[in-house]
Amino acid sequence: MRRYSLYGGLILLGLLAAMIPVSAQAASLLMNPGFELDAAGQNQNLVGWTLYGPNNYNETGGPAHSGTNYFKVYQGFSGAINYSGIFQDYISGPGAVYAADGWAYTAAGDALTGQNAAWIEVSFRDASGTNVLALYRSSLITTNGLQSGAFPKSAWVDLPVTNQYNPNSFQITNTSATLTAPAGTYFVRYQLVFQGDAANSAGSVYFDDVNLSQTGGAPYGNWNIVWSDEFNGGAMNPAVWTYDLGTGCPNCGWGNNELEYYTNRVTNVYLAGGLLHIAARKESLGGQNYTSARVKSQGLFSFKYGRLEWRARLPAGVGCWPALWLLGTNITSVSWPGCGEIDVVENNGSNLGTVQGSLHSGTDETGYYNFLPGDSATNFHAFTLDWNTNALLFYVDGHLYQSQTSWGTSLSGQSYPFPFDQPFFIIMNLAIGGNYLGNPTMNAINAGTVFPAEMQVDYVRIYNQTAPLKISLTQTNGGLKLSWPGNIVCHLQAQSAALNRGLAATWIDLTNSAPPVMVLPTNTAIFYRLASP
Repeated sequence: MRRYSLYGGLILLGLLAAMIPVSAQAASLLMNPGFELDAAGQNQNLVGWTLYGPNNYNETGGPAHSGTNYFKVYQGFSGAINYSGIFQDYISGPGAVYAADGWAYTAAGDALTGQNAAWIEVSFRDASGTNVLALYRSSLITTNGLQSGAFPKSAWVDLPVTNQYNPNSFQITNTSATLTAPAGTYFVRYQLVFQGDAANSAGSVYFDDVNLSQTGGAPYGNWNIVWSDEFNGGAMNPAVWTYDLGTGCPNCGWGNNELEYYTNRVTNVYLAGGLLHIAARKESLGGQNYTSARVKSQGLFSFKYGRLEWRARLPAGVGCWPALWLLGTNITSVSWPGCGEIDVVENNGSNLGTVQGSLHSGTDETGYYNFLPGDSATNFHAFTLDWNTNALLFYVDGHLYQSQTSWGTSLSGQSYPFPFDQPFFIIMNLAIGGNYLGNPTMNAINAGTVFPAEMQVDYVRIYNQTAPLKISLTQTNGGLKLSWPGNIVCHLQAQSAALNRGLAATWIDLTNSAPPVMVLPTNTAIFYRLASP
């Protein structure tokens, strides 16, 4: 929940404070920042990182800055200028502020030679991923030492990312300890870079305990929630949600040889504890041996473009096939796959360490996300889709793992970006069996699954880039008028002067408080804030 505060009241003192975030996020965003998630040894995988270039290694040994592992990189020896390294991408938005650094080391017996260089880099990118909107680097490690001074051999040096570069000319334009996402930002990239020269010069650099943390601004910058269902009520909202029933086709397992019969019964779909529960049960109905539910917004709610976020946990078990996905609203006129399908997340309940996101439109584009050791799809995670006019980006817990910028269409006369330039509706379902799972037998399903099996959804939210989430305060006719953007899902809260006296805060929701809201002045300080959603 995002909350922003404003001090109102005590008008005689003329206090009109600015909107400020209640808290800033300072924890490191990076997965496996110390490279300790690989088993001990040399040349291990780099869990959580994307590799480029030929010579990237997770090493184990005494030189590690902390723990036992560190990252080692050297050039490609290709006879041309070449690049090797690793990176991670994270969801962002204009106005988000970051700090970044990392520890670097070069051994006395393997120091850089020739024109080799290495550095830490942070870049802000648009939806395509190819356009760098802002570029920051640490000082460069070169054969002449560090740009800001001598680089000691066989010693760890902390490299803050503070040099701002022109992303076209690669010339330094400014220095700053804060890295601010500019307009057009969809994600931020943290990158370790080794630039090898054309002379095949020797030398390697080690990195360890790297860091990218958000230090200011809202988590998504100026992306704000414009629609959501938090599933806090007693029943599904009939103005938004309806159901697919039965087996489809007819009786074809929804085209996938699924084994369940879909219902809208409260035993298969219900709200409780602020969650949507979709429960698959082992019971006979309609000629099938399992029941479940498939919830959809078709004919009631659809959207085109934006940032869609689901927070959900998925079930374990042979035969469990949970999915959170979208279909084009024109499916009734052009059918599938011409209407387009966006699978924000789906999972095979027999492989809980991996989830998948896909596009289907006549061609199939897909990607896989692997959870860190000890984690799985059965824990709550945020599954996010950025849907732009010419790109679709897939995230898990803010970690970008797949970008799609081209696709085909099964309809003659239509071309890119069709069909992903049309409105889509939302579907949430838990299937049992089917082609996606390799069609497990009923015996295998019954032996490998505890029923009822549940997919639980905490919320579904849609974000768009909007004016800032803040309150404006004006005095009029002896009172106060509070205003804020009406297209953001939020509500007004108030509290007395307890904050001034160091007492525990008790915020009260002000119901029916669509902007603007008129407030009468008092002799007691009142604090107001917006809570979203």
